[in-house]
Amino acid sequence: MQLLLLSSSRADNSDYLAPGLGHIDALLGDIRRVLFIPYAGVSIGYDAYQQMVQTALTAISITVDSIHQFADPKAAVTEAQAIVIGGGNTFHLLQQLYQHQLIDLISKKVTKGTPYIGWSAGSNVAGQSIRTTNDMPIIEPPSFTALNLLPFQLNPHYTDFKPAGFHGETRDMRLNEFMLLNPTTPIVGLPEGTALRRDGNHLQYLGAVNGYLFVAGEKTPVEPGADLSSLLQR
Repeated sequence: MQLLLLSSSRADNSDYLAPGLGHIDALLGDIRRVLFIPYAGVSIGYDAYQQMVQTALTAISITVDSIHQFADPKAAVTEAQAIVIGGGNTFHLLQQLYQHQLIDLISKKVTKGTPYIGWSAGSNVAGQSIRTTNDMPIIEPPSFTALNLLPFQLNPHYTDFKPAGFHGETRDMRLNEFMLLNPTTPIVGLPEGTALRRDGNHLQYLGAVNGYLFVAGEKTPVEPGADLSSLLQR
């Protein structure tokens, strides 16, 4: 299984997808054409979303086809050399994947070796479920169960920042609630500019800053370059 799961499409003031271009190019190898799934986009049209991704990936000579332009989405996935899912609203993304009956198809295809690249919502759906997304449930998917390409949960855009005078729940408080109800299920918090790279049974944390592993009520820093392969054995 070949996965690249980016926390975000940008880091600091970077250009769109610029922080991930090297990792994307390395994952794809000789593959120069990808199938993009824009279903997380709600406030952006799918044509515009495809063009934005195409503009970014032109820098590494990648051609981007979008699934919304195919008459048969299932056939598009079946024939894809690589699958790319962008960010936006995770609930809308998952609802659309269910509506088009793509959950099992994508899972099986990626499990058999087709490279998968996601960022933000596209990374969220690679985990067991979307129960640790940051997004508002603007639409109700049939289930929160996702692609299950990793046997744990993800929290992209992770931050423990708390503004002065803020009295709502912090990210850590929300993730702690999940841990209280699901004490044996790990969560990997991915700050912006970081990623996970899966190559078969090897899983590595990529980035210049610490990520965090949450499990059984404990929060543990994950250092840049850390080997997280043990999480795949669960």
